[in-house]
Amino acid sequence: MGWRYHAGLGLIGAFVLIWVSSAEITQRIFEEYKQPFALTYFGVSVVMIYFPISVIKEWIYSLLNILFRKIYEDYTSVRTDGILQRPETDLKNSLITDNEIREMEEGMPLVKKEKDEPPLLADCYESSSWKIAKCGLYLTPIWFAQEYFSNMALANTSVASTTVLNSMSGLFTLFFGALLGQESINITKTTAVLISMAGVAMTTIGKTWVADGHISISETRKHSIIGDVFGLLSAVCYGLFTVLLKNSAGSGEKVDMEKLFGCIGLYSFLGFWWLAWPLNAVGIEPYFKFPSSISTWEIVIANSIFSGVISDFLWALSIVWTTPLVATLGMSLTIPIAMIADMVIHGRKYSAMYIFGCIQVFAGFTLANLSDKISRSDS
Repeated sequence: MGWRYHAGLGLIGAFVLIWVSSAEITQRIFEEYKQPFALTYFGVSVVMIYFPISVIKEWIYSLLNILFRKIYEDYTSVRTDGILQRPETDLKNSLITDNEIREMEEGMPLVKKEKDEPPLLADCYESSSWKIAKCGLYLTPIWFAQEYFSNMALANTSVASTTVLNSMSGLFTLFFGALLGQESINITKTTAVLISMAGVAMTTIGKTWVADGHISISETRKHSIIGDVFGLLSAVCYGLFTVLLKNSAGSGEKVDMEKLFGCIGLYSFLGFWWLAWPLNAVGIEPYFKFPSSISTWEIVIANSIFSGVISDFLWALSIVWTTPLVATLGMSLTIPIAMIADMVIHGRKYSAMYIFGCIQVFAGFTLANLSDKISRSDS
């Protein structure tokens, strides 16, 4: 296994921690500013910040390319009549190969053949801006929809329910991956998904209560069928986005991820602002308004950067560095993490079925990871 795969597993862990924290913050924002579309619009648009990062990176690559090209042109312009200068006084001569020495001895010009030209630095890092722009065109609506459905779920039901439903994205990832020929379905992967889904079902059935032993009435009141529907739609979009992103980015070398996310942020900023009015007209969204206080603005902006710029980018990298199935099943780890956070922060307790379901979710993720390692080693 390469370093990218292991680093991708680490990114999944970081994403899980950030996602749970951001979900808790989002629900607290909804207590004062219940505008799921506005939060989605701000959160997705803010990733435009990756554009200047990509521009600076390309500027550095361009400078290095100019430097290396100049060195290479100086090297290929060398002519000799068979007498070499002293190697210790000429860096260029230290790069001359045995074949080139024979060429000089035979009176042939020391000119590197085109087919033997070493790749320049720009060629190694060059990515097609047009291809990235096209990828962004079909990835942006899916990503925006996923973020909006997730926020709508958080606005209408609990973090626990949203987390459980989002974890079902592993099932849709396996389906879309098999449909597009990206994932091979075998017994181990199918078993991993079934174990994870069984764990999700057990956490849904399992009970939670506060320290005094009574079932949390507020949790029951917050639970909503509408929120569950939006959570399920979010899982579908997660699964589709992961498969399409992996198909576009490969192992991470095909696409400049900063530029791709910059495109997603720009397209969202320019193309989806008008959706606030039809969503309000059909009764899904309240009338659009900006936060009424500076403190709410600060929390909204901070959470957008925290969850959009950092968390989502880490998750996207984990997809291209591992596999879509491992990355989406890794999202299931949000369930036990959220459970531990509730136990520590809120003193909440859980039934044995809920705890066992969390263990199964983790087991499904581990099994999928092991299956992927075995298939990679065999190939």
